[in-house]
Amino acid sequence: MNYSELIVFIIYLICMLGVGVYFFISAKGKGGEKGYFLGDRQMGPWVSALSAGASDMSAWVLMGLPASIYAAGMGQTWIAIGLAIGYILSWLFLAPRLRKFSIAANDSITIPQYLTNRFLSKSKALQIVCAIIFLFAYTIYSASSIKACGILFNTVLGVDANLAMYVAGFVIIGYTLMGGFKAVCWTDFFQGLLMLGALLIAPIFALALVESGHTLSGSDAFPVNYWNFLSSGKFNWASWADILTGFGWGLGYFGMPHIIIRFMAIRSQKDVRKGARVGITWNILILLFSVAAGCIGRMFLGSNIEGSTVFIQMVRTIFPGVISGILLSAILAAAMSTADSQLLASASAFAADVYKPVLRKGQADDKEMFWAGRVVVAIIALTAVIIASNPASGTIMKLVGNAWGVFGAAFGPTILLSLFWKRFTFIGAVTGIVTGAVVDVLWLLIFSGTGLYETVPGFIIGLIAAIVVTLCGKSPGTEVEALYDKSVAIED
Repeated sequence: MNYSELIVFIIYLICMLGVGVYFFISAKGKGGEKGYFLGDRQMGPWVSALSAGASDMSAWVLMGLPASIYAAGMGQTWIAIGLAIGYILSWLFLAPRLRKFSIAANDSITIPQYLTNRFLSKSKALQIVCAIIFLFAYTIYSASSIKACGILFNTVLGVDANLAMYVAGFVIIGYTLMGGFKAVCWTDFFQGLLMLGALLIAPIFALALVESGHTLSGSDAFPVNYWNFLSSGKFNWASWADILTGFGWGLGYFGMPHIIIRFMAIRSQKDVRKGARVGITWNILILLFSVAAGCIGRMFLGSNIEGSTVFIQMVRTIFPGVISGILLSAILAAAMSTADSQLLASASAFAADVYKPVLRKGQADDKEMFWAGRVVVAIIALTAVIIASNPASGTIMKLVGNAWGVFGAAFGPTILLSLFWKRFTFIGAVTGIVTGAVVDVLWLLIFSGTGLYETVPGFIIGLIAAIVVTLCGKSPGTEVEALYDKSVAIED
């Protein structure tokens, strides 16, 4: 055990809890559900941008993606390319409209609320459907982040992985429960900076050592087609499936609630544009150097390590204890910044969209609703730890991919249509969400052998279903169309 690394990890975890305590004390007796779940729409562009990015790029960007590149080569970079394109489009086209539309739609504070209010519907069907998908998918997504914490502590410190998962879960629950949205965003801000710094430093130093002849790889040969962007070396179905899968990951951004809710929380339309510049730059750098970590790690370390630890092994080989502890804390940052956002999104979906309007018929005050959300946070986190500690739960990348696919297929088409199609109806939205989610899951269970990422057919069929059902039904009505026009007309 490297005690310098252990001390750095402990200090880092204490600091994260400290942020939660600070916002808990500063917010005591102030604000309501809008403050706890959306930060009163007062988040600046830098915090919003880095929080959106950090909540997006979980530990897979430091462990899962480099592992894929390390093992299989540049043919796996299509995921990074698809994500970069999807992220850019979400900031440029989705963010400005979603912020305006959510304000016009009765100042909605959650995605299910926005979708319901967008159609002036009194039905709670959509909110309940959304909450069910949230609870299911976010539990799996959170499990991937907590699993990464276990692998990190076990690999670096020799600590039992399951024990580490419970400790990480406790810390994440702690500052999420206490500080709410502001604590989550500010911890994400610092975690985003740490992630970027670590991914910039480690591959650059490793490449310098490779260039000077100081490597551990010896005479290891690279696999055939390692540097070919077509994984099979030629255009065939395997290569096309990889390319379509990469772009499928990009589609996920249009329906990722814990990311796009940051767009709703930005304090002004002017700040949306500033946030776009910051967020897009951060995202491209993170993805570029994540790919670099995989291929440079292969050059530096050779082929005899477990792929998911390539970043860990590279950092520990190059840097002394304190510095390696700081850089490896980026994995904690990546895992925690995603898990906290997912837990808060789940809590808001249950408390604001199910508990208060459905179970309590609007009679719950803010304090009662907050505690209902906090209970959900604890339950999901504990369930996620149980899933993560199960050896059969799969890799970090697999867990992330499953949850990402459900969100992208279920919510992506509906969010886009709600923002850009005046004729879109409530029943079309419900149909699109349900169809997208069902097709995604069925494709995963039945057709995963095709190599095509399930969110691609889920997104396409969900989009078609939403459009067809809308066109076959009545128009949304003059009031709904007037709300659409009002949303578009909000000044920048």
